[in-house]
Amino acid sequence: MHTVQRRLVLVAPLLFFPLVSIAAQTKPETSSPKASAQASTAKNNKKQKAKHADDFLVKGTVFTSEGLSFPGVEIRIRRSNEKKFRWQTQTNSRGEFAIRVKQGSDYEVVVKEKGFKEQTKTVDAKSGDRIEDMVFRLEREGEKNHEKAR
Repeated sequence: MHTVQRRLVLVAPLLFFPLVSIAAQTKPETSSPKASAQASTAKNNKKQKAKHADDFLVKGTVFTSEGLSFPGVEIRIRRSNEKKFRWQTQTNSRGEFAIRVKQGSDYEVVVKEKGFKEQTKTVDAKSGDRIEDMVFRLEREGEKNHEKAR
C-alpha cells in the first residue's frame, strides 16, 4: 500500500507543473480595446483643444501689374469693425503670404507697397471654409487700368 501512495505523490507534482509554467508564461490580460478607447477619450477630453483649432487662414499671392510675383509687399489685417491692424507680414520671395486669424469675424486685408496703389479686400471668416485664398495684382500709382478685350 505504501508503494501506491508514493507513486501518487510523485505523479501529482508532475501533473500540475506544466500548468504552473504555462500560467507563468502568459501575460496578464489587458483591458479590452473598448475600455482602452474610452480611457484615451477621457484623456483627450482633459487636454485642451488644439492650439489652432479655431483659427482661420488668410493666404494669398501678390503680383505686379505685369503678372510677376511681388516679394516684400506689406500685408496688414484688421477686423472690419476696428481701426487698428492686429496682424501684419510681408510677402515671401514668391509673393506669397499666410496669416492665421481667429474664426468668427469679418476682416479687411490691406496690401500696400510704396509707389503702388493700396488694395483692400474683405474676408468672411464666420462660417464655411477655414481658408481664404486671395490674389492681388498691384498697379503703379498714376497707371491707368487697361483691360484687354478677349
